Amino acid sequence: MAAEGDLVLVHVEDTPAFFARIESIGPDLKPEWYQVTLLVLQVPLVEVTWILRQEYVDGVSFSMGGKKVLIEAVMAPPKKPPPERERVPEGEIEKQPDVDGEKGKVISLFNRK
Repeated sequence: MAAEGDLVLVHVEDTPAFFARIESIGPDLKPEWYQVTLLVLQVPLVEVTWILRQEYVDGVSFSMGGKKVLIEAVMAPPKKPPPERERVPEGEIEKQPDVDGEKGKVISLFNRK
């Protein structure tokens, strides 16, 4: 069952169309329908609100504008925070040599020549 914060993949006409994050799910005026706000993960970001039944959010296909649409849950946010890592005092950190024994170099993503 998809919920707020989940990452979903939206299929249109049986073709993956875009990823989105479910921002909110709230009741609509019509009984058993919900206003589902999705943050479409594209550039620029787009936020849309669709009025859907719960089963549509949970992966049952439906039609919108005459096109078949399916919302597939991809990943849910973690339910509990990861365990705390043990902190090592700064003086006790052992320096590891690079794999090839040389110092690493920084390569800029911009102005590459």
